[in-house]
Amino acid sequence: MSIYKVSQVAKYVKEYVERDRFLADLYISGEVSNLSKSALGHYYFTLKDGDAQIRCVMFKPAIGAEALTHGAAVVAHGRVSFYQQRGDLQFYADLVQPEGVGELHMEFLRLKAKLEEEGLFDATRKRSLPAFPKRIAVITSRTGAVWHDIQKIIGRRYPLVELVLIHSAVQGDQAPGDIVAAFKAVKRMPGFDVVILARGGGSMEELWAFNDEKVARAIHACKVPVVSAVGHETDFTIADYVADLRAPTPSAAAEIVVPDRRELKERVRNFEEILYEALAAQIQGARDGVRNMELRLTRLAPDVAARRQRVDEMTRAAAAVMRREFSLWREQIKGKVTQLSALHPGNTLSRGYALVEQAADGSLVTKTAQVRPGDALYVQVTDGKFATQVAGNGAKPPPQAIRRGKKVKPDEDIVSQQRMML
Repeated sequence: MSIYKVSQVAKYVKEYVERDRFLADLYISGEVSNLSKSALGHYYFTLKDGDAQIRCVMFKPAIGAEALTHGAAVVAHGRVSFYQQRGDLQFYADLVQPEGVGELHMEFLRLKAKLEEEGLFDATRKRSLPAFPKRIAVITSRTGAVWHDIQKIIGRRYPLVELVLIHSAVQGDQAPGDIVAAFKAVKRMPGFDVVILARGGGSMEELWAFNDEKVARAIHACKVPVVSAVGHETDFTIADYVADLRAPTPSAAAEIVVPDRRELKERVRNFEEILYEALAAQIQGARDGVRNMELRLTRLAPDVAARRQRVDEMTRAAAAVMRREFSLWREQIKGKVTQLSALHPGNTLSRGYALVEQAADGSLVTKTAQVRPGDALYVQVTDGKFATQVAGNGAKPPPQAIRRGKKVKPDEDIVSQQRMML
């Protein structure tokens, strides 16, 4: 016989209960009693009907806790587990709504709270739409009017974009799987800038595929911005909360994802006007700058007229100085010419002097020691030369004898040439 500890049995009971799928996800309706709230904000109460009761706990955050009042008839969603420390079988509620609220609405609130807690609705992860998309994927039914409306609106507003239809059922049991498969197709087909998940209006049951958890997670995992356009403006689905942007209708989504070409044309015209005005202002500013620089240059420029006059005066003064200098040089040259004329041999010869040269070598005889008796000589007088011979030494020459010791000066032709050069 085996003997077990209480804790062992309690653990077994807990594990056994928690393995049961029915007990892991169920809705319970009953009347609230023994309600209390702890200091931490957790709620403890009992749900009962005419035949039984079960202890309940609802931890913070408590969704729908405002419906918990003594004696209130409510519907709670949660799971059943075994609390070992006290030996109680407890219902752990995560959502409470007044009785009479539909099951779908309860499921919607439960899933919404769960995904919100996980951060799938976080505003910081929302991505902005591209201003000028090139390729857009539309996940919807090919047979519905939604696809044709989107084509028409985008074709009118921005025909440059490429629209790609990814067919999916949008209601019924097949719809969630189709939508998830469509998002997988988007991932396999790169190049999309935006995804539109669209369906027309309908009841909550008809739109329920867009409240499916798998669909919500597929939207969250999509690498490009997703616009949810499900139902009418008053219809909200889980897909709307997870998507990067919610459009009130499919037609509104078509207008949101692309610009309007008419508005673009107007913007281009406005930009042209702004650019023209900016360029005109820039040119005018440059023109004014050139004008100001011209004025500054005019003020800073030297007085050319005064300097021209000064140069003219200096030129005249220099010319006067040069004339005086030339006149002085001319007089000096004239004096030199006169001196040269006075020293010219021809003039000397005309006064009775003569030049005596050795007949042998033409050397000028200036001293008696240069000749011996019998030497042949040439005597130069005014009108030419004549030959003679030394007869002897010691005789005193007549008065017309050649004065010795004078050097030959330049002849008259050289003096005349120097005068012409001056």
